[in-house]
Amino acid sequence: MQSTLSAVDVPISTESSASAISWGPIIAGAFAASTLSFILMLLGSGLGLTMISPWSGSGASITTFAASTAVWLVVVQWLSAGAGGYLAGRLRTKWVNIHTDEVFFRDTAHGFLAWALATLLVVAVMGSALTSLLGSGVQAASTVMSGAAMGASAGASANPSGASAGNATSYLVDSLFRPADASRLAAANPENDAAATAQASRILIASAAAGEVSAEDKTYLAQLVAARTGLSEADARTRVDTVLAKAEDAKVKAKQAADTARKASATFALLGALSLVIGAFIASAAAALGGRQRDEEEAVFLTSR
Repeated sequence: MQSTLSAVDVPISTESSASAISWGPIIAGAFAASTLSFILMLLGSGLGLTMISPWSGSGASITTFAASTAVWLVVVQWLSAGAGGYLAGRLRTKWVNIHTDEVFFRDTAHGFLAWALATLLVVAVMGSALTSLLGSGVQAASTVMSGAAMGASAGASANPSGASAGNATSYLVDSLFRPADASRLAAANPENDAAATAQASRILIASAAAGEVSAEDKTYLAQLVAARTGLSEADARTRVDTVLAKAEDAKVKAKQAADTARKASATFALLGALSLVIGAFIASAAAALGGRQRDEEEAVFLTSR
């Protein structure tokens, strides 16, 4: 009985007690990558400001600026992710009695984790700015789609840009009631002017929301203009048509600007996502390269001894 028990093989655990993840090199690589990203972001901001000009036609367009920003993000990912991943792989302590393929996988995973942690750090610091940039194109597109290009003055109390839209509408209304003889302006009745202005404003806002001015509203506007300015009805109708054409042109330009902002934001988002994918690959490959060089240097050192 005793000999039978002694013949039984007692299983011996071959599992290593050391963790497969070395957080020290990962954190070091992440901090290096995030710091380099911040420096490169500042450099990119400085270069980007040189592309912008307050003078019309002097600076780069929104699409060019967004595309250049996205390309710069790819460059930032190449440099920062590569540096962080390389440090994560090179600084890790070498494992012994581990297959070469497993070492390669662990080095790659360390680079990926360093990139992920660095990305979270950068997002935590710059997330609000990126969210504001991406949201601007969506907000502009939704504003135009809701027909607010001319009707924004109706919601001036809720919309910060309502004041500028209201000023634009007021200018169009003033153009309608501009007297042919400037001396008539002093003799005009303020109460009647206010009533006529209010009616014309409501007509323009409702027409902007509907997409067109009805024939009845156009005729009434011409009558109001003729009564308040002293123009003939034919001249008043011509003025109404001219002002409505200007309003439609402003609406088309607002839609074009919103569509340009939407496309620029979409381009920025897509290329930004692509840059992150590239960064993850670069960090993983750089960590594997750093790990291989670490092992080669240690092998040379042991051989020289």
